[in-house]
Amino acid sequence: MVFELHATPAQLITEDGVRVEDGDLSPHVLDIDDTRLRALYEDLVVVRRIDAEATALQRQGELGLWAPLLGQEAAQVGSARALAPEDFVFASYREHGVAYCRDVDPTHMLRFWRGSTHSGWNPLEYRMTTPAIIVGCQALHATGYAMGTALDGESAATITYFGDGATSQGDISEAFGFAASFQAPVVFFCQNNQWAISEPVSLQTKVSIAERGRGFGIPSIRVDGNDVLAVLAATRAALANAREGNGPSLIEAVTYRMGPHTTSDDPTRYRNSALDEEWKRKDPLDRVRKLLEREGLVDDEFLARIQEQADITAAALRQGCLETVEPEPMSLFDHVYSQPHPLIEDEREQYATYLAGFEGSTR
Repeated sequence: MVFELHATPAQLITEDGVRVEDGDLSPHVLDIDDTRLRALYEDLVVVRRIDAEATALQRQGELGLWAPLLGQEAAQVGSARALAPEDFVFASYREHGVAYCRDVDPTHMLRFWRGSTHSGWNPLEYRMTTPAIIVGCQALHATGYAMGTALDGESAATITYFGDGATSQGDISEAFGFAASFQAPVVFFCQNNQWAISEPVSLQTKVSIAERGRGFGIPSIRVDGNDVLAVLAATRAALANAREGNGPSLIEAVTYRMGPHTTSDDPTRYRNSALDEEWKRKDPLDRVRKLLEREGLVDDEFLARIQEQADITAAALRQGCLETVEPEPMSLFDHVYSQPHPLIEDEREQYATYLAGFEGSTR
């Protein structure tokens, strides 16, 4: 796979909702007809609604923390809809849209952020890992997993997600080095949302992130991360490259984090509101809707049906969150080791004694 690396990220839908051609990308989305385009729009709307509801739940004290994805829906939906069922996803902590597209129950996404579990879902069932908080670590995990699938003769591809800030971590460089040297069938997907918490991407690198990938010998491309079709096309091409045994690829999806880094962050302290307004005009949902309107594919019934689906999903998310059965304190020891272990048994006994004394003192 050879992509031309241009200064301007590749597009298939402009900010005004005009579908354009790209020699590298267009051939990979020839099957996206009216029905599939409408389905992508529905994904974008539902994912944004999930994120808004989760943010509200955190503000109401039902979640300890949440990492909003507002503005990054196209990067996540476009890449996730390119995946085959057998492909494996190694996520960071913001890929709620990817999880939705992998059929993870939205309620399960919240368990980790509520502090009710260490994970939230079975990674083997959905072929997707649960949130990784250590920045960049998942890229090494993905590379090792991909190398293992290659040694086993499997045809599935692996994809890993990370942000622009993670590219300053040594784990990312190590993953690039191993993947390039051993031709690991892994796709590195960087959501360049312009901010590593309060630090702009200009402080992370003086060249594009895609160019840094090429420095390791990895075929790389920059796409408009707010363009769901461009992201879908680039990811399909990169995954096909991996399945064919041609090694790793890097996709830099240029997008923007419209909200805070997490709900504990205040972006107004470090970000000019004029920049937010500039990126609002590039909103990933607006541009697909404009394209659908140009093509005569939008009517009141279609919009009402999508809104209803988004509301149903959000209501189920809220209900599931509020009805979560919190774990008992003693369950802390249940899954530390797969087999009985004397250290754990000793600590379990000590903790049980402590809890019994604590409960007695509060009566």
